[in-house]
Amino acid sequence: AQNGKIDPLIGRKFELERMMQILSRRKKNNPILVGEAGVGKTAIVEGLALAIAEKKVPKNLQNAKIFSLDMASILAGTKYRGDFEK
Repeated sequence: AQNGKIDPLIGRKFELERMMQILSRRKKNNPILVGEAGVGKTAIVEGLALAIAEKKVPKNLQNAKIFSLDMASILAGTKYRGDFEK
């Protein structure tokens, strides 16, 4: 986002503001985006990254870092149910 490689988020202002609100809580501050492929989950997170880079977020989020986890890759190394927890 800091390098200008992310397009601005269009039409998802409510979702972006809701995510910032959840991230700003003291407890239970872990938003999860669930939906079919192509509905805009990644775009919302990229919009948050852009807002952080442009300092258009609450103070507590201005130096936040965003990490991406590919759960399919993480779980690919597990053979049995429950191996992931180990």
